Amino acid sequence: MSDHDAAAQSRAPTPKVEELRVTAHMMTLDHGLFCVISTPVPGGDVAHGLPGVRLSLPPGPAGRPDAVSIRGFRDDGWLNATGDAALIRVSSGSAQVMVTIYQAKDAVGGAPNIQVMRLGEGGDAAAAAPAAPVPAAPAPATVPRTAMDLVAHIQGSGDVGCMLGEWMGLKGSKSWVEGFAIAPTKEVLPADIEYQAVLGRGWLSPWAEGGQFCGSRGMALPVLGLRLRLRGAAAETHECSYSATFVDGSEVGPVPAGEACESESLAPLESFQVVIHRRGQAPAAQAPAAVLAPAVAAAKPAPKAAKPAAKPAKRAR
Repeated sequence: MSDHDAAAQSRAPTPKVEELRVTAHMMTLDHGLFCVISTPVPGGDVAHGLPGVRLSLPPGPAGRPDAVSIRGFRDDGWLNATGDAALIRVSSGSAQVMVTIYQAKDAVGGAPNIQVMRLGEGGDAAAAAPAAPVPAAPAPATVPRTAMDLVAHIQGSGDVGCMLGEWMGLKGSKSWVEGFAIAPTKEVLPADIEYQAVLGRGWLSPWAEGGQFCGSRGMALPVLGLRLRLRGAAAETHECSYSATFVDGSEVGPVPAGEACESESLAPLESFQVVIHRRGQAPAAQAPAAVLAPAVAAAKPAPKAAKPAAKPAKRAR
């Protein structure tokens, strides 16, 4: 190496390495479907996303990748300091999951409080449905700008699209919605809307921006409702409302922007409609939700045609 190269190398900036406080725990879960919730931490470093939590399979046989599925509501897999959640399914037996918490070295807010909720039996989340579910295809991270306004992943049907104002899903089908994404092509831009999925009593997914998929991401877990709102200048110029039907036969809506649309029994979401219109203008008339006629009605025999009246007998002369 020449003296010039050595001098240039000595002037090169040295990579800055910051030490973090890292703790890890092994969590053993039995067969079932679980939700792991990371509660918000006061004083967290929002800019760097700390403290952050990652759920992963441990190395070695204890990880059981054949029996454990982990799905977060964020694309990057983190549970961040503002509060987040992830789903874990153990399809058979019991398995271990590694919970790793990353904090700044001088953090004073404390570590996140990790809560684990059991949602049901692993692998049985879709068993209550009358129709066998089709294996879910990976949900799109975003909706293309040229696609439909709304895309939803529906049990047994896969990805289905429609325009705003139309009904997504089929009333009376008993097939639940597993996730959805909204990217308006008229009235407002995708950046003007955000939405959440209702996942339980008083529990909603993190806010998703227009075009982002919101739901369980292939876990066959039903969405129990939805919540939408407009933001920025669009919130001043436009109004948003939404209605829904649920697999228990209940109907809710229209619900104004910012309020959760869910059934009293928290039944899975079956179909829904989102309407956006300019303030002061009545929304365009929309057709009611399509109704799936009961199979019994189709099985009824057609009524027999009436027999022609008999001709009067001729009198004998």
